[in-house]
Amino acid sequence: MLEIIGMTVEDAKMIEGCGADRIELVSALTEGGLTPSFGLIEKVVNSVNIPVNVMIRHHANSFVYSEEDINIMLKDIEIVNSIGANGIVLGLLDNKNKIDEVNLKRLIENDNSLDITFHKAIDETNPVESIKILNCYSKITNVLTSGGKGNIMNNLDTINKMINESKDIKVLLGGGLNFDNIEKVKENTSYCDFHFGTAVRIDKDSFKKIDEKKLKELVTIINS
Repeated sequence: MLEIIGMTVEDAKMIEGCGADRIELVSALTEGGLTPSFGLIEKVVNSVNIPVNVMIRHHANSFVYSEEDINIMLKDIEIVNSIGANGIVLGLLDNKNKIDEVNLKRLIENDNSLDITFHKAIDETNPVESIKILNCYSKITNVLTSGGKGNIMNNLDTINKMINESKDIKVLLGGGLNFDNIEKVKENTSYCDFHFGTAVRIDKDSFKKIDEKKLKELVTIINS
């Protein structure tokens, strides 16, 4: 399974047209991804047939959230669900760089059918221990990770430990994946999905639009 970050309706249509499987819709990719506008979410959801998962992160200050932040995120989730998105992407930590279970429960234990991805905030923690915690939450469907801090190629042992501990959660590899290492990562991991952002863009440093040729090539590599 291949998930690609999209920021516009044009991105979304290209992601689907090139054969990728799912879109993570964000704004402000330079900030690591923030919640896009509700108008954009609605337009993207109505423009493609593949699943659209939406980032729930209204600021890039940290992954530690105040009571006011949580209330904003609850409202964002409610609206994203009403628009018809497939899922949401979120991550919450406490001041000790551990998963904030109190607020995580508040955000995910609502009456909706959204898929839930816990994003790369997990890489700020002990990711193997954290995925054991996330196993307790049946609504969490994916964990986005590069196996911790640093180069993903140095984290393959940790990634495989996470996969072994993940139970019903799908490990989604992202952050540091590129055309130079994807084959090696595929060879040395199993039972995981893949997530790409800047590596398929025309200029990964300025975050310009998606390069159609690169994306088609990547789809071929993942499906091979």
